[in-house]
Amino acid sequence: MDWFSLFRREFIYIRYYFIIQLQQIAVYWMLGMVIGSLVSVFAKDAIHNGFAGMKEKKWGVFGIVLASLLGIASPLCMYGTIPIAASFSRHGMRHDWLAAFMMSSVLLNPQLLIYSMALGGAAVAVRLISCTLCGIAAGLAVYFLYGKKPFFDFSGFEPRASHDTDPNLLMRLVKNLGRNIRATAPWFLMGVLLSALFQRYVPADRFAAFFGKSNEGFGVLMAATVGVPLYACGGGTIPLLQQWLLSGMSMGSASAFMITGPATKITNLGALKIVLGIRRFAGYLGFVMLFSLVTGLAVNAVCG
Repeated sequence: MDWFSLFRREFIYIRYYFIIQLQQIAVYWMLGMVIGSLVSVFAKDAIHNGFAGMKEKKWGVFGIVLASLLGIASPLCMYGTIPIAASFSRHGMRHDWLAAFMMSSVLLNPQLLIYSMALGGAAVAVRLISCTLCGIAAGLAVYFLYGKKPFFDFSGFEPRASHDTDPNLLMRLVKNLGRNIRATAPWFLMGVLLSALFQRYVPADRFAAFFGKSNEGFGVLMAATVGVPLYACGGGTIPLLQQWLLSGMSMGSASAFMITGPATKITNLGALKIVLGIRRFAGYLGFVMLFSLVTGLAVNAVCG
């Protein structure tokens, strides 16, 4: 077989896998973008005002739980969350609450939660619970290790100007959706392409041997490690995760990847390093890796 015929055959196979994967997952991507834009336009201020209103409450350490849940409900990325958190800090918000809010916010948002529905109900539940617990654990760590001392350094951060300013609510939603599409579409399509290449060239039995339950501890460790360089966009990793789970990846390994991926995304790390400093930034990385490993092993134990 000549090179052109070989290339044409492989192209046909990859195109087939690409189209099948796109048909399976595109609806979740579109639904996630719509839900994300609706939350951003109509609920973002209410969520952040609700968090700001917690400052007057005497909930103590129990406020960490609510802060973590509000972080997941927030549609902002880390570069949008930090200026908001800086504003909360200047108005006297506890830093353990801020840690819980920021940690869960970087891990999950309503849009990514909808995307994750493509992975099945179990994966959605695991992602929601583990990300909430990670936010709570981060808040508790700051509470017990730093007490009332400041943990973050928000000097130089000011609230960012909102893009959602069009007086017409419908146009505001349309513009937000357009920005959402431009930001996520390239990564989503790249994820579908990588998934198609994976289906074509990676044998399922070999993959299961690395990341399946038969190799539990090593598989979770590998998934947590792979999440560091591979994660670029939440929507872009969903096609890959879907195929990995079908190929034998354990749910524990998937959960470890879903924590380390967004938590160590390069843009998020750049923002966090500024507000944490070197020593606390190193502690953050250690916390993320440890929590992801413990979570992955726990999920595998529960899922049997």
